[in-house]
Amino acid sequence: MKVGSAATRLVVLRGNSASGKSAAAAEIRARYGRGLAIVGQDNLRRVVLRERDVPGGANVGLIDLTARYALDHGYHVIVEGILYAAHYGGMLTALGADHRGRSCFYYLDVSFEETVRRHAGKVQASDYGRTEMSGWYRERDLLPEVTEEVFTEDMSLDAMVGRVMAGAGLGP
Repeated sequence: MKVGSAATRLVVLRGNSASGKSAAAAEIRARYGRGLAIVGQDNLRRVVLRERDVPGGANVGLIDLTARYALDHGYHVIVEGILYAAHYGGMLTALGADHRGRSCFYYLDVSFEETVRRHAGKVQASDYGRTEMSGWYRERDLLPEVTEEVFTEDMSLDAMVGRVMAGAGLGP
């Protein structure tokens, strides 16, 4: 079922915990302004549903429905989260294929040690640490059926945001 319009943009930002996905999404919206929805895996899975990240979890469908609803109502959409390829790949591939506008996929390839370092500076640093993060970490967990542009840990937030906005056509 086709979704959105030729004018809407779908951006998928994936990567390990503390790789910079949420920061990039927030900065893109700050620069773009109104009309851009952030569909955050953490919010829908952990806050709305209070669900663990499991194959076939209810959050997979909720992320899909939320993104489709926003696209159908004229919003540009950023779907962001760890979004393991094995759990979310089918949904993300179908969402991109069904979207009438430009769809752009990005993977933030950040080493485990760097994610731990970045996590230490976050508000929720005391909520979980190295041990939990090591259980979640997947090295270069790229989607098998979608081409993702890969950003490495040496890319600045400003450069990343600029590339995503230009690639998606969200800039002036």
